[in-house]
Amino acid sequence: MMNALWISKTGLEAQDLALTTVSNNLANVATTGFKKDRPVFEDLLYQIDRQPGANSSADSRLPSGLQLGTGVRTAGTQKVFTTGSLELTDQTLDVAINGRGFFQIAMPDGNIAYTRDGTFHLNDEGVMVNVNGYPLEPQITIPDQANEVMISRDGIVQASIQGDPTPIDLGQIETIDFINPAGLLATGGNLFLETASSGAPVAGIPSEDGFGTLEQGALENSNVEVVEELVKMITVQRAYEMNSKVVSAADEMLQFLNQNT
Repeated sequence: MMNALWISKTGLEAQDLALTTVSNNLANVATTGFKKDRPVFEDLLYQIDRQPGANSSADSRLPSGLQLGTGVRTAGTQKVFTTGSLELTDQTLDVAINGRGFFQIAMPDGNIAYTRDGTFHLNDEGVMVNVNGYPLEPQITIPDQANEVMISRDGIVQASIQGDPTPIDLGQIETIDFINPAGLLATGGNLFLETASSGAPVAGIPSEDGFGTLEQGALENSNVEVVEELVKMITVQRAYEMNSKVVSAADEMLQFLNQNT
């Protein structure tokens, strides 16, 4: 019965973390480019009282043995990098990646961060930056006299200048991919950093070699499905209740022993 109490404790902790994951997903349902999380659980060590396959006699073996589990623990959380739906905004500097890939963002410490959030703005120098003022890499500068900015599906940035019928080239937006995007380190601010698990970044041109195309005047919505998360929340709630009932049942059994011994 004491074992049941501790095993149920691990179940309560696991469901608490699962609910935390669901709540974070729902909180970010309107966050541009957000990728939902899912918890990954594994069972704990087993107490082997009778080894499966051990001899029960000279000519026979135990078919299953006696193995007692000790609970559950969280092995990790995994980002799910499915593409969210695209929403048209008609804003010139809003860019969505339709498919695989990440934008590169130059951080103040010199590192490169990666994002699916294509909400770009201009700073006081005409440089394309994200919402926190960090510049897009490679850097794109829009001249003051530009009337219109065009971003092609393969990342070529051009601007039309008043009085000049020929658009001028401003640069090329590169996208980055990883062999294991789920291994990226989420740092907040819609940004990710490279890790040993993600693999090295692979640069490419949008729409080529499996990279997604760029869509100007659009943003990628969060890939969180509200109904799915609500169902998960109900499942977590019921699992939590069942584990708490085991705690109550074990406590009642111990109480019975104490009162009758």
